[in-house]
Formats: sequence, C-alpha cells, structure tokens
Amino acid sequence: MYERNITHIERHVKKQNHWRLCTLNLIASENVLSDRAREVMGSDFIHRYAEGHPGERYYQGTEIIDEIESRLKKHLKSLFNCRHVDVRPISGTIANDAIFSRYIGAGDVVMVNSTPGGGHISHHRVGSVGKYTSNIVNFPLSKDGFHIDVERTCDLIRALSPRVIILGKSLFLFPEPVEELESICREKKIIMIYDGAHVLGLIAGGQFQNPLKEGAHLITASTHKTYFGSQRGIILSDVGENEWRKIDKGAFPGSSSNHHLDTLVSLAIATYEMMEFGREYARQTIANARHLGKTLYNMGFKVQAEEFGFTESHQLAVNVSEFGGGDEAARHLKDNGIILNMNLLPFEPLDKVSNPAGVRLGVQEMTRFGMKEAEMEIIASFFKKCLIEGQYVGDEVEEFRTGYQKVHYSFDGG
Repeated sequence: MYERNITHIERHVKKQNHWRLCTLNLIASENVLSDRAREVMGSDFIHRYAEGHPGERYYQGTEIIDEIESRLKKHLKSLFNCRHVDVRPISGTIANDAIFSRYIGAGDVVMVNSTPGGGHISHHRVGSVGKYTSNIVNFPLSKDGFHIDVERTCDLIRALSPRVIILGKSLFLFPEPVEELESICREKKIIMIYDGAHVLGLIAGGQFQNPLKEGAHLITASTHKTYFGSQRGIILSDVGENEWRKIDKGAFPGSSSNHHLDTLVSLAIATYEMMEFGREYARQTIANARHLGKTLYNMGFKVQAEEFGFTESHQLAVNVSEFGGGDEAARHLKDNGIILNMNLLPFEPLDKVSNPAGVRLGVQEMTRFGMKEAEMEIIASFFKKCLIEGQYVGDEVEEFRTGYQKVHYSFDGG
C-alpha cells in the first residue's frame, strides 16, 4: 500500500522537474541552482546538527561543516565588504525575525513600506514586526508610488521618533533612499534595517546600491532570489563587536537551532559562482528587465514607472486591469506556460489583494538560463499574443524554452 504512495510522490517530483523546464519562470522571488550546487545536496549533512558557531558547537562531529561554514563566512565578508556575517538563519523571514527581536520592543514606533508600496509581509502587523509592536507607520510615497517621499518621511521621523526603520521591498524596482535618511537616523539614533532579499544578487554584483556603505546598520536577506543560492537567510553588518554579539544571539538561540547544513553547503558553492560571475550576471539581469519593460510598453502594455526607465532591478510591474486584473492575467499566462504572480500596485486598497490591478515580473531565472535582450523581445511577443490577441501560446513557449536548459553564470560551464 505504501509503496504505491511513494511511487506516486516520485512520479510527481519527476513531473515537476520536467514541467518547469518547459515554462518561462518570471516569479521575481525564485531562481535556480547550478548543477554543481545541486549535486552536493542530499549528502550526509542532511542528517546532521551543528548548533552554535564553528569551533564552538554544542555537538561533536562537526569539524567538516565547521570548515565549510568558516570559509563561506570569510568569502561572504569579502564579497559584501562587511565586518560581520551570519549564515545560520534558514530563510529571509527568519533573518528578519532574528533582527526584529533584538531591536523592536512593545510600543516602539517602526516605519516600513506599506503593502501597496511594495513592503514585505514580515514587516507588517500580521507578520514578524507585528509580534513585537503594533505601532507600525508606512512611509509616505512619491506621486509615482515606487519611491519613498524623503522630505515627508523626514518630517514623520521628527514627529514620531521611530525606534527602527525598515527599508527594502517585495515589489522592488528602484534603490531605497539609504543615504538620504542616514543623517537623520544617526542624529536620532534610529536603527536602519535594509531587507535586501530581492536584490541581494544585484548588490553582490555591484549593480544596485551598497546599503551598508550608504548608512544602513544591517542587511537581512534570503539567498535564492537574485542571489542564486539555496533557500536560506543571511545577516550582514558593519556594527561594532558588542552590537554584533546582541545580533548574534537573535540568530541563535533566538530564531534558529540547527541551521540546515545540507543547504548551507550548496550556498557555499553558489557564493563562489557569485564571486566569479556576479557582476556580469547582475548587469545582464537589469538590462533584460529594462529591455523587457520597454518592449512590453511599446506593445501597448501598461508597464509602470516608464518615466524612470521602468526599473533598476530584476523586476517589472505591469497594470493588467484591462485583462481582468492580476489574478486573472496570472492564471491565464500560467495556462500558457508563463509563470508570474499578481501584485498590488501603489495606492491600491488592501481589499484588492485577491485580484489586484498588477502583476510582478522578474527576469533573473531566465537570465541565468542564458537569455538576453533578444529573448526578452520574444517573451514580450508571447505576452502580446496571449493577453492582447487572445491566442494560445503554450506550445510556442515550450518549444522556445527547449533552447534554454543550461544554467549560465556557473562553474557548470556558462
């Protein structure tokens, strides 16, 4: 009886593996591991524990993972040019919680990006921040909705004296005003946290902004979006040793026990790939996003932020209300082999969350499969045929995708 169930699961795993290689994945929060990074997963490390720091574990038998973790931290410090790295959080949200638990107390005022303004759920009342305080204030937005209004934000900071401000978004088209807010945060002793989950790979590649050098106290992030590693979290900082010890306890024992050694090893390989290929990869990712945005716009789609060149990241936002809204458009595209997600656009009411006006696109995975500007034009043509002309393009998408099966910007040979 159970053998049949096991076979059923195995068959579905094979089906998933095949199907996703036949689709155009434009989910902005996903990426792919190289073959070499995947090959080290499923090793003996998948069974093992390693609480604490290398050389200071609470378990015996950790000498080999101690060496791997120590090397990874050393090279991440070099890659991001920072003093401190913690690789033990097992997701970006857990990295956030480790930090929030150290800096946010009951009653503290915290300023964040709103959900329509692109903010992540962990920054809000129903997420991690809401576990520590209910005094959560949204940043005011500029008229375009994709930038923080710095002048009005400074006025609010003076009036409210927040304990923490959290920059970074899920709908993340443009750099955040870290430099512009640094002086007032320093003056009022406000902790500036930068959630770089979506743009970590662009930061690593030197093509976005450098939050720590611009004045952020900390960067939290996941490691599987533009940073093409395994699904984990990370904390980066240049704070002093005493301050870092406080942060360290937020990661362990505050939010993590064992930290999933199996995926830590694949993150190490992905990090070496990022060090070797990251600048070229990040540059091409942004170029692809901008070119796709321009092409879709010229085809008649309501690509947002046209006055700013559509994007400076891996993402695009498109208003698809004329095609039934974000949920309807995303479902229709999925049926044609194009995978993305619906997304609130700036200034939309929260009651639109189940079918907002927008969809969010990310080009980082298709970039890693070797696609460049010419391929972005082909992808745009699929959008036009599918949504504007009402054609079925699933077979065309699958045929097109057969030419892009190899992972680039990796030691696999790309």
